[in-house]
Parts: sequence; C-alpha cells; structure tokens
Amino acid sequence: MITADKKMADLIHLNYLLVSVITRFDIRLGFGDKTIAEVCKENSVNTEFFLEIVNSFHDKEYFPGKHLQGFSIKLIIDYLSKTHQYYLTEKIPEIEQLIDQMVNKCYGHHKHAHLLRSFFKEYKEELISHISREDETVFPYASEVENAYLSKKESKQKQISQKGYHIDEYRSEHNNIEEKLFDLKNIIIKYLPSPENQALCSKVLSALFILEQDMNDHSRIEDNVLIPKVILMEKAIHTTNAI
Repeated sequence: MITADKKMADLIHLNYLLVSVITRFDIRLGFGDKTIAEVCKENSVNTEFFLEIVNSFHDKEYFPGKHLQGFSIKLIIDYLSKTHQYYLTEKIPEIEQLIDQMVNKCYGHHKHAHLLRSFFKEYKEELISHISREDETVFPYASEVENAYLSKKESKQKQISQKGYHIDEYRSEHNNIEEKLFDLKNIIIKYLPSPENQALCSKVLSALFILEQDMNDHSRIEDNVLIPKVILMEKAIHTTNAI
C-alpha cells in the first residue's frame, strides 16, 4: 500500500510509470523529500483520491471501486479528462513518430511496412473519436446527472429523465480500442519481417505496451467507478420522477 506519509520521490523509484500519473494532477517534479501528503496539499490535490489512483495503477490486485465511488464525479472526470490530454498530446504523437522511424529504418522498402503506418493511423482516428465522445457527451452528461441528483430540484431531475439517454448506453459503446492496440502489437511481433534495427523496434513495442497498460487502468476507472456511480444516481432520479 502506498500511503500519505511516503515520500513522493520514493513513489517514482517504486514505479517509474507513475510519473505520467502524477503529472495528471498538475504535480511537477522537484519535490525534494516531501511526503505525498505534503506535495498534494501544496498543489491543492485531494490526497485520498490521489492515493486511490496511484495504488490502483501500481497494484493490479488493488482496485477499491466502491471507495473511489465515494469521490465526486467532478473529481473523477477531471482526472479522466487529463488522462485523455496525456494520450492525445504526448503518447500518441510519441508513438506515431517512433512508428515512422521504424518503418523507415527497420523495414526499408518492404511492401507491407506501410500497412503498419496505415493501421496506426486508423487506431489514432478511432481513439480520437472515442475520446471526443467521452469529453463532449459522456462526461458532461455525468456531471449533469450529479448536479441534478445533489440539487434535489425537481426541474433539473426532470430534465435528466426527459433526455432519454442512459449512461449504460455508453458502456456498450466502450468499444474495441484496447483490442485494436493489441492487434497493432501483433503486427510487429508476428507478421512483419525481422527488423533491421531491433533496438528501435523494441522501443516501439515498449511504448505500445506501456500505453496499453495505462489505457486498461483508465478503462477500469470508467467502467467500475464512473459508470456505476452515474447509474445509481440515474435510478434515484428516475424513481423520484416516476412517483
């Protein structure tokens, strides 16, 4: 268990992949020997929420879905939205650049090498569309449900009931993004010829595996925390308005 009295620097030594998670809380490097609690306080970050996220990310067996559901939807969505920005502005451009290098340096003019670039382009477009759907429709709807639920105002709750949309519809839309990433790795591992630059190829695969792991954790929070929490609020609203 990662606890509040642990030094923030030791957290990164424990798992260097947590650097990207920490930055999503707008926490910058250079925190000296300060504890997690001290750094979170300085950066106006909810320490308890931060600990639940980093513990969930670090230990795959640790996932306190019920506890995370105790935090506000606003707090959860803020973290999820920053994760989206991390994918779009950092990870995807980084991997795209690496794949371009790999196609040019590892496979030369091999007739099938361009398929890797095309496949990644399709994956990128699908991911952008998926993220846009969440940022522009799903997250605002979830926030609206929470506001209506907490306000206890009949007018706001009726607006939710009359929308004819349920968060569970989004669960079914939560499509094959992870599967497509798995397929992309398999193209490199199984179907392309042996690369001329093995080190560069390994670097691309490493970046893809890290992204896949991160996205799986991201999806767990959406599927096991955000969606169930909104469903409970929807049910309470619809029950109230059915009376």
